[in-house]
Amino acid sequence: MKKQPKLDANGKRAFSIRDCLAYAAGDFGCNMSFALKGTMAIFWTQFMRMDSILYAALLIIVQVWDAINDPLIGSIIDNDRKRKYKRGKFLAYIWFGSLGLLVAGALCFIPWVKDAQPVIKAIVFVSGYILWDAFYTIANVPYGSLLSLISNDPADRASLSAWRSIGSMIGNMVPMVVLPMLIYDSNNNILGERVFLIALIMGVAGFIAFQFMIRNTTIRVDENVNVGEKQEKFNVFKAIVNFIKNRPAVGATVAAMGMFIGMQAATTAVTVMFQSYFKNVAVSGLVSMFAMIPIVAFTPLARKLVVKFGKKELSVVGAICSMIACTLMLVAPITPDGKGIAIYIVCQLINSLSTGIYSTVSWSMMGDAIDYNEWKFGAREEGTVYSLHSFFRKLAQGIGPSMALVIMVALGYSEINGGNQLFSVALNMRYLVAGLYLFAAIMQFIGLALIYNLDKKTLAQMNHELSERHSESVAVAQESPASEE
Repeated sequence: MKKQPKLDANGKRAFSIRDCLAYAAGDFGCNMSFALKGTMAIFWTQFMRMDSILYAALLIIVQVWDAINDPLIGSIIDNDRKRKYKRGKFLAYIWFGSLGLLVAGALCFIPWVKDAQPVIKAIVFVSGYILWDAFYTIANVPYGSLLSLISNDPADRASLSAWRSIGSMIGNMVPMVVLPMLIYDSNNNILGERVFLIALIMGVAGFIAFQFMIRNTTIRVDENVNVGEKQEKFNVFKAIVNFIKNRPAVGATVAAMGMFIGMQAATTAVTVMFQSYFKNVAVSGLVSMFAMIPIVAFTPLARKLVVKFGKKELSVVGAICSMIACTLMLVAPITPDGKGIAIYIVCQLINSLSTGIYSTVSWSMMGDAIDYNEWKFGAREEGTVYSLHSFFRKLAQGIGPSMALVIMVALGYSEINGGNQLFSVALNMRYLVAGLYLFAAIMQFIGLALIYNLDKKTLAQMNHELSERHSESVAVAQESPASEE
């Protein structure tokens, strides 16, 4: 006889580890598509021989597309209230997006136009990126919004955010370790044809992960919650204004933007540093994996620590520690040998733990920001709030590598030299990496300590008041049929 699942007070399957595993699988699926983005700059500048400044300009252009793409798709999801979906609208959009991501990631790494004119290369890059970005957004925006719908319990959300970080880490660590060993030759130069094939394989793996998530996710919070007797017609411009007024959303977004501008910028510089300074790009993945060990160690403790200290409080402490670690990375004697790599790893271990504290709870903080939107403005607007947050994150992911390439060129980097830059250039990369990480830490501190205002006490007050509102709305809805009779 099949065992019946435990139900909660509303008749839904009770929250359990199954929800956490499913949510983790979703971010794994996202990262199977996203993990290769860090390789894009090296692929297009070193293998495809595109001018670095041209690539930086094109990357900014395609990120501007997100200004239309992310909020537009978010508003479409929020405004989609009439159609009925078997598993809910959010999971339906994720399913469609995951289908496109089967091949969309590989479109960013088409190697057959290597000898074409620059304008052809530019068209291929922009077209491939826009298609990939569209499908990624269709899957990722509703996925991020799901956290606030799977459960409204703060501890459950902390668990979901922590498990999302686990899914993200696994989805990043596997490519991070394996890719440098597969896509670079013995001279530390990139093998472009392999990148395309690997992107296709990762697309299939991501699709499988998304299907697991869809089949094992239970929605427990009303997707189209009505917080008043009469629900106003959705207004995307009002939703954007609400986002700007939403301090937790803005604070979390500033922190995320700082983190991504610094870290995505550092990704390109780190690759060149290992190519030309340490002269061992294949080991870069293993070094990055070691740096992520503290995050893995912290994740199981996240739920208990959040309950005891609060998300904001923990994240601010982490940002302070990260600033200290990155300052050490800047001034420490990191020499181009094994000793230098060891010192770099130690600094990264401290920085990773500190950044990991915020990363582990960041998605839960955005779930709370969505609740804050309802608390202050009377509308949840999950899709719009998350899509605007996602837009600024993705804009930062474009600004970061573009900014890094411009700085790298100014410091002497040449794509023609590939993995064999002059030592003076390689030394510049060593200091640039540390400076970019320090910038990320400072921006996280500003966003979390000075802007984000949902400390432990305020969060408890907000959740209590929202719970009372929802109870009143349910009571009114139950009384309405009787009064009509």
